[in-house]
Amino acid sequence: MVAKGSGTRSKESVRKATPSRPGGEPQAEPPLSLERIVATAIDLLDAEGVDGLKMRRLADRLGAGAMSLYWHVENKEAVFDLVLDAVFDCRGISEVDEARGWRPEVVHMLEDWRAVMLRHPWSAALLPRRALGPNILGRLERLGKALSKAGVPEAELNAAIWSLWNYVLGATITRASFDLSAADMAVGQQRLSRLSEHYPTIERSRLLLDSDWDGTFRKGLDFLLDGLALKR
Repeated sequence: MVAKGSGTRSKESVRKATPSRPGGEPQAEPPLSLERIVATAIDLLDAEGVDGLKMRRLADRLGAGAMSLYWHVENKEAVFDLVLDAVFDCRGISEVDEARGWRPEVVHMLEDWRAVMLRHPWSAALLPRRALGPNILGRLERLGKALSKAGVPEAELNAAIWSLWNYVLGATITRASFDLSAADMAVGQQRLSRLSEHYPTIERSRLLLDSDWDGTFRKGLDFLLDGLALKR
């Protein structure tokens, strides 16, 4: 879950937090730059989620005036575009030995994609409407090439890409938003046991006690890739 922040810091609190030089004079903030704005916005989103990103709040964190931000970014929507693409930087994906075939490559890409979204849960909420940044498009291009090498026909490539996209996105949102404790899960399973006459299958599989998120993700991905492999 996205943690809730403690609220907006005032300009006064920013000034008080600013380190001082030995002579007692406040140390100047680093120059405002697009890179610094993006990095600070990511930190703010990680702490407070999408609703916590306000231009005034971002300016306070940067120790700058809100109007100063507009020399670098047009508006908050532009900030969303920049931070989303930044966290999906393709340079974070290591290369996979092509001799091992297409499947390990696809698994590696999609597991990395999921890991990025779990580190930055707000990204899953933004991704469906802001998928045109160069890093995100680069990831989709890389996925498309891997699936083409797997033998997925051109006419079915879009369906394959979107099926995997939907799976990763849905699985990540579910994991990021699921906040039941082990005790809550145990209580739920006990209740399910009392209702086993109505829900025998999921009670028998102990569905509500299954917390192997990583293993479940990989198995589900295998189901999808098994279907793609049959088309070769």
